[in-house]
Amino acid sequence: MVITKTKEGTSLTLVIEGRLDTTTAPQLESELKSNIDGVDKLVLEFSSLEYISSAGLRVLLVAQKIMNKQGSMVIRNVNEDVMDIFDVTGFADILTIE
Repeated sequence: MVITKTKEGTSLTLVIEGRLDTTTAPQLESELKSNIDGVDKLVLEFSSLEYISSAGLRVLLVAQKIMNKQGSMVIRNVNEDVMDIFDVTGFADILTIE
């Protein structure tokens, strides 16, 4: 998994490429923890995300809870396979997906 980070003022965009699974979820969690302070808009760009596991979903849930308190979180450009996982797990109802 590759994470590309762009921070502009209080807005943080993370472009996630590859697979977000048990092996890579800690990498995203660490990236979020070290950069989320003071952020009021978090954008996760998933156009190059191929797969997400329950470990990846947990990281998204934690990020969503934090951002509910300090701003907003948006997930963009989700492919069909990942969207199916969001639908089946109910995450499509919890997350803001564009």
